[in-house]
Amino acid sequence: MARKKTENTAEIGFEQQIWSAADKLRGNIDASEYKNVVLGLIFLKYISDKFEQKYQELVDEGEGFEEDRDEYTYESIFFVPPEARWGVIAAAAHTPEIGKAIDNAMRLIESENDKLKGILPKNFARQELDKRRLGEVVDLFTNVQMAEKGDTRDILGRTYEYCLSKFAEAEGKNAGEFYTPACVVRTLVEIIQPYHGRVYDPCCGSGGMFVQSAEFVKNHQGKIDDLSIFGQESNPTTWKMATMNLAIRGIDADLGEFNADTFFNDVHKNERFDFVLANPPFNLSDWGGDRLKEDPRWEFGIPPEGNANFAWVQHMIHHLNRTGRMGMVLANGSLSSQTSGEGDIRANIVNADLVEGIIAMPDKLFYSTGIPVSLWIISKQKAQPGKTLFIDARNMGTMVSRKLREFTAEDIAKVASTFDAFRNGTLEEEKGFSAAVSIEDIAKQDYILTPGRYVGIADVEEDDEPFEEKMARLTGELSKCFEESNRLQEQIRKNLEAIGYGI
Repeated sequence: MARKKTENTAEIGFEQQIWSAADKLRGNIDASEYKNVVLGLIFLKYISDKFEQKYQELVDEGEGFEEDRDEYTYESIFFVPPEARWGVIAAAAHTPEIGKAIDNAMRLIESENDKLKGILPKNFARQELDKRRLGEVVDLFTNVQMAEKGDTRDILGRTYEYCLSKFAEAEGKNAGEFYTPACVVRTLVEIIQPYHGRVYDPCCGSGGMFVQSAEFVKNHQGKIDDLSIFGQESNPTTWKMATMNLAIRGIDADLGEFNADTFFNDVHKNERFDFVLANPPFNLSDWGGDRLKEDPRWEFGIPPEGNANFAWVQHMIHHLNRTGRMGMVLANGSLSSQTSGEGDIRANIVNADLVEGIIAMPDKLFYSTGIPVSLWIISKQKAQPGKTLFIDARNMGTMVSRKLREFTAEDIAKVASTFDAFRNGTLEEEKGFSAAVSIEDIAKQDYILTPGRYVGIADVEEDDEPFEEKMARLTGELSKCFEESNRLQEQIRKNLEAIGYGI
């Protein structure tokens, strides 16, 4: 299958203008709290634009239904009452009352739309928020249609995602609670290929897996309605972010009626899914495993109380339907740990012929941690029964800053195309990168799933330079380095003597 290259870092445009303006607005507000201000404003502009578009259509029809709430809810458009419309907010942009105007709009919109009750932030009137700069940000939103061509929803959706990534960068370690790097999500989505069906994420954060699944469908000429979205999130603030993020993309999702702990309150307990995509918390220790020892989800063994990795794995397998496929991010310890029964659980999952592939990813992909991770691909109906594809991608990716690496579009395409070839039976194994391995051979390695054990070491390009000539060249280069070192040492000594510090 020919693969379309996906964009990586967001294009520099309206989204960066918003971020730059919003960054000045922040002042002394903590980043984790401040993101609700910016993301809430983006969401408010989005629902206002959708409402205004439908409002104008109804006005043009001339039937007098433009204030009929049912005309909007019928098409899943949030109804915006007159005092909450963007024109009112834009008119107050350069007054001291702008914060109160936005808070009032949020309350009124919640009162008219049950789905949004308790979701929207209402903290714009706070004293710490610079009202002059808040007005400048409102102006930017007011002019978005003039600033950029294209669908306003797409522009605001891009802006929401861009600001999420920037907040993740600002928050660092805490970012893992709400953000998975887009390049990691795209890699999983390109492998899992959720064309149509039911998609589930039991720890959905801000909803990135769903957004990229919808993008995948769109890129393959499908419709967003081809997917049914189900998720769950325990953090109340993050759950609200996910609700807004999906609404701004036009994605109808069932995230439960409230935030809830997946292990203790599985809001989709009786559901089974075609696709599961997730990035659960790495090595979660305080997850309450001591109270769930008899849980029916532990088909392959009771997960240890001190690490939830294999609780997450088994929870997701439990929710797959009979042909389901899943992709998840896990810390690398899950590939080889033998403590507290984890090795036995892993062996049972492998022997059940569920592990379709393992990808070792490079380090520094996450804002929250620099450790490398692995991607697990699980399938209830493998195209190649009895075999597992191992990919070692640790040397791939491009550093985009001193601390952060990005998996490029070319990297994603190479990994996804390797899976395509494996499933099609046309894989040409690449030493040091890929290998298709039988369950029997995995068993010989004590069910350790580290790709490096199976793909081997890449062949080094042959060097045609004769040994004697190479040694003569290298020693000559080394001699010149020594000479330069001695010259620099002498120069430093003279400089020190000139200021009275001889050595």
